[in-house]
Amino acid sequence: MSELQGGPGALFAIGGAEDKLKKRTVLQEFVEAAGGSRARIVVVPTASALGPDIVDVYRALFAALGAESVVGVRPENREDADDPAFIAPLHDATGIFMTGGNQLKLAGVVTGTAFGRAVTAAHARGAAVGGTSAGASILAEHMIAFGRSGATPRQRMSQLSGGLGLVQGAIVDQHFAQRNRYGRLLSLVAQSPGLLGIGVDEDTAAVVRGTHLEVVGRGAVTIFDGTRITSNAHNAKRSEPILASGVVLHVLPATATFDLQNRVLLSYGPQPPASEIAEMAAAEADLRKLAKEIAAEGVSPRYYAERKRREGRRTKATRPAAAGESRPGATEPLYRSTQVAGADPELPDRTRPEQ
Repeated sequence: MSELQGGPGALFAIGGAEDKLKKRTVLQEFVEAAGGSRARIVVVPTASALGPDIVDVYRALFAALGAESVVGVRPENREDADDPAFIAPLHDATGIFMTGGNQLKLAGVVTGTAFGRAVTAAHARGAAVGGTSAGASILAEHMIAFGRSGATPRQRMSQLSGGLGLVQGAIVDQHFAQRNRYGRLLSLVAQSPGLLGIGVDEDTAAVVRGTHLEVVGRGAVTIFDGTRITSNAHNAKRSEPILASGVVLHVLPATATFDLQNRVLLSYGPQPPASEIAEMAAAEADLRKLAKEIAAEGVSPRYYAERKRREGRRTKATRPAAAGESRPGATEPLYRSTQVAGADPELPDRTRPEQ
């Protein structure tokens, strides 16, 4: 059994066509989530039409990215998926990765079988579970089995099947922008407004930890929230366009994080290191303290800023001129003091109009 501790592992819904040659950002993140140099990854190529070559590709990739071991397990039917010999490698896995291919085949073989339950159990004990393309869709509770492309949502545009349910309350689609799948995902949200529609671009991952989703990779993750939708999906005929008004749209690039439970954006952009955050907090506290001290003495902060500016001008005026530099009047005083004897030099000159 794996020694993983600390609750459920990360989920990686990858939009397909992840970079395998250059930066390999998405795959590197998956290996790190699976344990880095101690990662023991099981590749599940059930959806793929390719032979053993697909496992060889991912074995080489994950090994190059530092994984300790990579094995392939390929149940081809539900009988295989209930066979202990196919399930055994999952018990020791720290990462499970499902390839792309035929989404309906993957759902038909894995969901509701001992193999599918073993994947769920591995995730619950801390293993990272991910997939690309078809392997991404099956992570959700409801999985897109197939459907048409297009920007306009239409009736009967796609078909749902059961998924593993690791991502609750959502539908995951992939190759999203590249294959123009806005319409089919939006049609499903219109038909089931309680579900979030999550569309993942190629070479991009929606990484789910608990109720938070983070975007990793080159593209974006598009989210449709139909909580307040107005739709005619209940009476649209055949392949008619579906009304979808009031849908909240989120387009999230890399580094953005989203709260799946409350359906709100949490953050975006690179976050500063903890040490810098502490320094900024300390500087802010100092400024607040200074402001209180200034206010307590009845002197406007504007006075200190003006005095600093004048001191800078005075320093510049008394600096020796460089060769060839003409500075008329540099020796003249910037202003004539009208302070009376004994006046407090730290207080503003009240006899001179404020500038």
